Amino acid sequence: MSQTPDSAVRPYIEQHRAAFLDDLAEWLRIPSVSAQPDHAPDVRRSADWLAAKLKETGFPTTEVWATPGAPAVFAEWPSDDPEAPTILVYGHHDVQPAAREDGWDSEPFEPVVRDGRLYARGAADDKGQVFFHTLGVRAHLATTGRTTPAVHLKLLIEGEEESGSPNFRALVEEHAERLAADAVIVSDTGMWSEDTPTVCTGMRGLAECEIRLYGPDQDIHSGSFGGAVPNPATAAARLVAALHDEHARVAIPGFYDGIVELTDRERELFAELPFDEQQWLRTAKSYATQGEAGHTTLERVWARPTAEVNGIGGGYQGPGSKTIIPSSAMLKLSFRLVAGQDPDHVEKAVRAWADAQVPAGIRCEITFGGATRPCLTPLDHPALQSLVRAMGRAFEGPVRFTREGGSGPAADLQDVLGAPVLFLGISVPSDGWHAPNEKVELALLLKGVETTAYLWGDLAANWRHEP
Repeated sequence: MSQTPDSAVRPYIEQHRAAFLDDLAEWLRIPSVSAQPDHAPDVRRSADWLAAKLKETGFPTTEVWATPGAPAVFAEWPSDDPEAPTILVYGHHDVQPAAREDGWDSEPFEPVVRDGRLYARGAADDKGQVFFHTLGVRAHLATTGRTTPAVHLKLLIEGEEESGSPNFRALVEEHAERLAADAVIVSDTGMWSEDTPTVCTGMRGLAECEIRLYGPDQDIHSGSFGGAVPNPATAAARLVAALHDEHARVAIPGFYDGIVELTDRERELFAELPFDEQQWLRTAKSYATQGEAGHTTLERVWARPTAEVNGIGGGYQGPGSKTIIPSSAMLKLSFRLVAGQDPDHVEKAVRAWADAQVPAGIRCEITFGGATRPCLTPLDHPALQSLVRAMGRAFEGPVRFTREGGSGPAADLQDVLGAPVLFLGISVPSDGWHAPNEKVELALLLKGVETTAYLWGDLAANWRHEP
């Protein structure tokens, strides 16, 4: 179980750098836009291309898995060490729509290198971050003399992440036995900045609903009936007003049940990050911070649950006035969830809360969409410690810790497979995910390669599989 020597891996990467980037550019030329039906053949071509390239890399098993939507790619390379841990790497090969007229300086599916940056749709999100694993495992093998990875290595590369992963959970459930792993590594995330390497330790979950409130069977005259019958628009406003207490805590009874609170150590680690709140506000196009009392801005967006009003409507919206009591009103709400919260429990709590708030004479209908569970890996988990060490060797410095305020399909892997989720990403905020001129910093992309070259040996040496 040889450790990859630092003195050998960088020359190996440099020797194979040009061929690696040529291959990546070839993949980036495939416009695998999952959201656009016209590109369905391209998404399939992207999956076939990756499966063939993983076979060329050395994976003895590579398969394209069909779904009712776009295909995913599975690959497996067992270790010759039966006691080695099993690691599943997740990423996605589909990309966001892109066109030159959106504001790109070059064709989005014709990769170009300028000033040490590779520009193309998918360069950072997520083809570049998937592809660094191919050169990483080759460097691991070449510089340790191994013929198989030090861990049992699996890859699952999704084809519908940019379309909301509608078939992902079912795919994982269908193939749960083959996807079984001791830990999952997600390479679809980023770092704090170029000079502050970070590891994400968790993502928030998501539950969302639409509430429709019905009063009179039709709009009625506010002079004849106002003040004497319930108004659904007023009921909607009162629901919004009742959503939080005076400390900006969510006021739904039972909402915080089971929550895993931040530890003092985690709060200290967040505070170590070079966070500029005024710059953050400029990025947010906002003018003041606000949120749950007793928590910093980073804590609020990474580690605290939220309830947000995404939309509200009802009654007359045209010019001038129309003195009515509207027949209906609606709200769209979303709830970001943190570790320990159960989406099913939150749904029940929201329904009970709304029923208790709505007055007699108002009919309330609540529709919940699909939920995403939160995921969190403890700081002392041995796999996380291996990842931090590997990244620290690659970047030659300390590695900080973050969380992700958004939500994603990684939680389905944790939920179905029962494995902790780790995040290995080298993208930085300036890479412009989903925006024109998306790019990846080539120096950081190669640091991702180097991190994985070190990671597999460190995991095998420090975290043995327990049957």
